[in-house]
Amino acid sequence: MTWLDPNLTDKLQRERADWEANEVASFLKKQAERKEQFFTIGDFAVKRVYTAADVAATPVEDIGLPGRYPFTRGPYPTMYRSRTWTMRQIAGFGTGEDTNRRFKYLIAQGQTGISTDFDMPTLMGYDSDHPMSDGEVGREGVAIDTLADMEALLADIDLEKISVSLTINPTAWILLAMYVALAEQRGYDLNRLSGTVQADILKEYMAQKEYIYPIAPSVRICRDLITYSARHLKRYNPINISGYHISEAGSSPLQEAAFTLANLIVYVEEVLKTGMDVDEFAPRLAFFFVSQGDFFEEVAKFRALRRCYAKIMKERFGARNPDSMRLRFHCQTAAATLTKPQYKVNIVRTTLQALSAVLGGAQSLHTNGYDEAFAIPTEDAMKMALRTQQIIAEETNVTNVIDPLGGSYFVEALTTEYENKIFEILKEVEERGGAIKLIEQGWFQKHIADFAYETALRKQSGEKPVIGVNRFRENEEKADFEVHPYDKTTADRQIARTQRVRRERDNAKIEQLLEQLLAVAKDETQNIMPVTIELVRHGATMGDIVEKLKTLWGTYRETPVF
Repeated sequence: MTWLDPNLTDKLQRERADWEANEVASFLKKQAERKEQFFTIGDFAVKRVYTAADVAATPVEDIGLPGRYPFTRGPYPTMYRSRTWTMRQIAGFGTGEDTNRRFKYLIAQGQTGISTDFDMPTLMGYDSDHPMSDGEVGREGVAIDTLADMEALLADIDLEKISVSLTINPTAWILLAMYVALAEQRGYDLNRLSGTVQADILKEYMAQKEYIYPIAPSVRICRDLITYSARHLKRYNPINISGYHISEAGSSPLQEAAFTLANLIVYVEEVLKTGMDVDEFAPRLAFFFVSQGDFFEEVAKFRALRRCYAKIMKERFGARNPDSMRLRFHCQTAAATLTKPQYKVNIVRTTLQALSAVLGGAQSLHTNGYDEAFAIPTEDAMKMALRTQQIIAEETNVTNVIDPLGGSYFVEALTTEYENKIFEILKEVEERGGAIKLIEQGWFQKHIADFAYETALRKQSGEKPVIGVNRFRENEEKADFEVHPYDKTTADRQIARTQRVRRERDNAKIEQLLEQLLAVAKDETQNIMPVTIELVRHGATMGDIVEKLKTLWGTYRETPVF
């Protein structure tokens, strides 16, 4: 069933043609438009005006109702009328104790979920006393080497009452193992824990470039995370399939959406190979997207993603449970849009980006601090970012109606156009041999780089406005705030704890478990999570585990594409 009778569609199209030929043409003689053609940030052509004729080809059932397939209007039937999104401001610096204090500050300010950034050594699997870690310990995230660090990070925080997001990828399974070991140590019911471990390794090869092992064993680790969590952590999201980093690497919004779903298909296919039914694990798959500056395009992107995901899970993978077809996503405002010049304008940028995420139906949201173009955000910046979310939730009344932009001719037309383009890209990926093959060939990387280069040229020429940078510039101003300081004692404090753990643990037991880890890794039918949990429980460091597996899997080196 479509929106309009074909005769009415024809009538509306004739009316618009007449309007263009008369009212528009007459007015243009007096005052020309600013451009010959208008486009979204993602290069979708935008018409002067949209009418019901522009959505006539969209089936009514593709729009539907919130909480009903294909979930275009939202994954849940009551959305924010029941509860607002999780306000999850990210934090991470120094040692576990340092970040724990920031967590408690944000919780006291009204934050409803924890999100954790890790330093580069932790991301890449190096212990803090490794030579490669020199100068980086705790600098751009929290340092985590052992279970003792995780204990410090989450001290005095009830894990059954607050969800915990761990933003980490190549070493994600080790961090989740520490989280599980800590929860068991405290006597928690694992099935009452909630949160997410990012884990999405494919987007690292595409965009962010933080990887350790070759692609095949890395995907196997993601598979093991998903299957383990489906059976032992019923409320926990074992992967956050992430378009955010694809976008931050320079992709278009369309590429962000389509490339993320291409990665989804790989993960689902890998888990299905184990014999697990799609409805056993798909309800806990989660996503992470960016909200950029083109307000209506972002809303349409989120709506199209839900529709595409629902169709993929139902039609391609045979899902029967509606929960397997609901795309749920965390969103972050666009760090790449933040500027040092006139940095207070970042508050306005972030507010509008956050509003588009909310109108697009996000389940969880991080709003960037106004000072993040300088350093890790200060407490004041994080409070302002959190207050931005709270004002949207509490003062604007936009949460009173579900999908309030649904039915907008423009938004519905753009949603359908996004859906069609996403499926076109997914078809091309499949015809070319699948996502993993194209990652190895640099296909995704080239598309991202090309769009990033075009965007840079547009900013340089002024075609893409950036207030304070290429429009309305002022003399260089000094920031009237203190940037977040780096505590020079961080590395010493962190290394002291890591070395204490090594002295006090049973090293013979560690060696035995590391050999067991190697045996499990060699056997594709086994799950790597249980032995990893045993290792961290007995004091193994992240570096112990990562280095042992390098002897089997080696490391990955990307083939450059020009």
